[in-house]
Amino acid sequence: MYDLIIVGGGPAGMTAALYALRNGKTALVIEKAGFGGQITYSPKVENYPGTLSMSGNEFAEALLDQIMAQGADVELEEVNEIVPGSTITVKTKEGSSFESKAVVLATGVKHRMLGLAGEDLAVGNGISFCAVCDGDFYKNQTVVVAGGGNSALQEAILLSAKCAKVIVLQDMDHFTGEKKLQEILFAKDNVESHTSVKITGLIVNDSGVFKGVETSAGKFECDGMFEAIGLIPENDNYKNVADLNSFGYFNSGEDCKTKTPGIFVAGDARSKSIRQITTAISDGAVAAMAACNYIDGH
Repeated sequence: MYDLIIVGGGPAGMTAALYALRNGKTALVIEKAGFGGQITYSPKVENYPGTLSMSGNEFAEALLDQIMAQGADVELEEVNEIVPGSTITVKTKEGSSFESKAVVLATGVKHRMLGLAGEDLAVGNGISFCAVCDGDFYKNQTVVVAGGGNSALQEAILLSAKCAKVIVLQDMDHFTGEKKLQEILFAKDNVESHTSVKITGLIVNDSGVFKGVETSAGKFECDGMFEAIGLIPENDNYKNVADLNSFGYFNSGEDCKTKTPGIFVAGDARSKSIRQITTAISDGAVAAMAACNYIDGH
């Protein structure tokens, strides 16, 4: 029996474990893929307070080392069921079953991708998802932004202030983002936009360096591509214990509480307006402290 089980080993989940351990609780972190989550796709992180530059992998490894040094247990398994009660049971796809007094769901999100050959290998090596995180690496260069909604337009606006040229490619026949964002973006001299253009492939040279994209309208040479075609939360397995909004995110406020006593949520999987490493870490601390208070009260 653990005091706290954390589902998800990204920044939010590992921070929750750290705060629980520092409060004298036992903690188990269950991660289905690799510790660190989406941050591991960033070759450089330069927007984390107090740190000039680090890779996402360096950050994830340091945080994992820190919680294990504090006494955390970790398991590489995929959770597929939470059974609530005075003792909460966490079941995994692999057939394991763990019990705890409280649970933090920090299941994160995954970026929706284009489904191109070689796309996974190009992430962090020509393909990015966050202009705030990675835009500076393409200063005075040419980038493609894939997408036409609010997120894509906002990414493109940020990139237009840094890059020599921004090419926005939308596969629909119109941009779905807000008119005001379109007005701001398309008024910029270094922005080129195309609708009804489907990206069909990546262009890489013999050394494996990203050089552009192939599309239904021909080739576009560029130094990098930012994909902004949506995020996918994976929370359906937990809708019996936590309400989801219409987009599938945990419908929980800043207190990180759910409809089920003893179950809390944290990080990108929660409904919120900003998804950054700092907000994920903040959620992890809030959820862990709420869980500790719940445990102490019961």
